[in-house]
Amino acid sequence: MQEIVTGNFAPFKWVLWPPRSLRIVDWNINRGQQLQGVIEFLASTNADILILQEVDFNARRTHRLNIAQEIARKLEMDYVFGCEFQELVQGSKSSPAYHGQATLSKWPISHPRLIRFSRQSHFWQPRWFLPNIEPFQERLGGRIALVAHINVAGSKVVTYNLHLESRGSDALRISQLAEVLSDATCYDTECPVIVAGDLNLDASSEAVASAVEKAGFQDAVTAPHIPTTPARGLFEGGRQIDWAFVRGPVRACSGQVHRRVKASDHYPISFRLTG
Repeated sequence: MQEIVTGNFAPFKWVLWPPRSLRIVDWNINRGQQLQGVIEFLASTNADILILQEVDFNARRTHRLNIAQEIARKLEMDYVFGCEFQELVQGSKSSPAYHGQATLSKWPISHPRLIRFSRQSHFWQPRWFLPNIEPFQERLGGRIALVAHINVAGSKVVTYNLHLESRGSDALRISQLAEVLSDATCYDTECPVIVAGDLNLDASSEAVASAVEKAGFQDAVTAPHIPTTPARGLFEGGRQIDWAFVRGPVRACSGQVHRRVKASDHYPISFRLTG
């Protein structure tokens, strides 16, 4: 499989100037295992851009579907899918399964590329002593950021779709985020840039917040201490690990954590981007 898969389902738009605002949704959809619920919520938002993590491609657990394509077709959006891992337990040699990130848009998407982080936990790599069965998530590949350019009526918006490592230390995750912030310096400060995804850490911590601010980004949701995952039991509360940041001649407003949505083990976050 190619590292990046694309599809086009958005109808052609003839517009003379960009809209006053863009609606953005970021969400770890838990592989799309509750696909109907995922699609229903996303349709209700009428979002211009969707930034999704944990998206399956040809996996047994999600009925061998291309989840990004299913969502894009139903919502009439273009999409790009970046392959994070080959899921060895979910496919076969003749019909491999993949897992990664997808960015969808009502506007044309171009120049998709991957940043495959230089530092990885290697927790997921196959080992000879582990059986090739469901409880062991043996994988080939590594964590990525999916980068894409979105042409909004002649104006470019750059999106970075992140899924930082769930294993290892915060130091590892911060190093992965630093690669993204460094890469974003290749874009002019007048170009709107969105960095969003499942960071698997609390970005309000001093080390992360300082790095984000130094890179010129601002928190797009500004919902302090609101968990973006449900509590896992009596002794483990929800965590605030899903984040979105913006940079450039834009302002984020109407940030929200949608805690009533139950179609994943993460809550969606959304905001509006205005000029």
